[in-house]
Amino acid sequence: MKTITTRQVVDEVARLCMEANRYLPKDVRAACEKGHAEETGAAKEIFRQLLENADLAADTGLPLCQDTGLAVFFVDLGDEVRIEGGNLHAAIDEGVRKGYREGYLRKSSCDPFTRANTGDNTPAIVHFDLVPGDGLTIRFMAKGGGAENMSRVTMLAPAQGWEGIKKFVVNRVAEAGPNPCPPTIIGIGIGGTFDYAPILAKKALLRRLDDTHPDPKVAAMEAELLAEINGLGIGPMGLGGATTSLGVKINVAPCHLASLPLAVNVQCHSSRHMEVTL
Repeated sequence: MKTITTRQVVDEVARLCMEANRYLPKDVRAACEKGHAEETGAAKEIFRQLLENADLAADTGLPLCQDTGLAVFFVDLGDEVRIEGGNLHAAIDEGVRKGYREGYLRKSSCDPFTRANTGDNTPAIVHFDLVPGDGLTIRFMAKGGGAENMSRVTMLAPAQGWEGIKKFVVNRVAEAGPNPCPPTIIGIGIGGTFDYAPILAKKALLRRLDDTHPDPKVAAMEAELLAEINGLGIGPMGLGGATTSLGVKINVAPCHLASLPLAVNVQCHSSRHMEVTL
């Protein structure tokens, strides 16, 4: 049995919150550099500005974007891990408070009706999975409102199949237009239930842009969708171009034989996420 203290969790969560908001992931930077090399006109200039912004954030410690998002976590808790010193969820919340306070990050969490700010960006959105072993992996994602607002979930008829999925996803990106600050990354959840498909979609956004899905059929779906999305011509920041999205990532799960749940979770170009294993 491995013991992990809540103090460790608090400190690591705070670090994740600050660093993810300051440093562009290497795979995303590489995709932006590729976009800059291949685009022309306004699209090329937007990529230049995005890369300059990333350099400035890294040099100054200022966030990549003023919308530092709601704090979303995916936590894999080993069944041979004992948390010492308190509750794990409470420790994650305390880490968020610490990170957003010490990092001078904007607090965006508010009451849905009064719109009164909670003042510390908590409570965090936390998804727990109990897994074998003695590790604790915490994956953090800063989810901004502009991209999250463009996300959707639907229940297709099974007969609509792949063509129905493709139509819904491409239409969603087209309707979103410049609102989610493209070039975007599109996470897709297929299967499960009404509530589980969006979790699959959001979790897909944690994958590296340069990876390939282990299932060749799903990998082909990702490539086909990316080509169709980039064929829309929306381009970086909606000013036109060949790069509307940097990547499409799909997670699939079994579903009821009478259902075909589908979720599309849109992420902005910064794709702020980091993880740690304790």
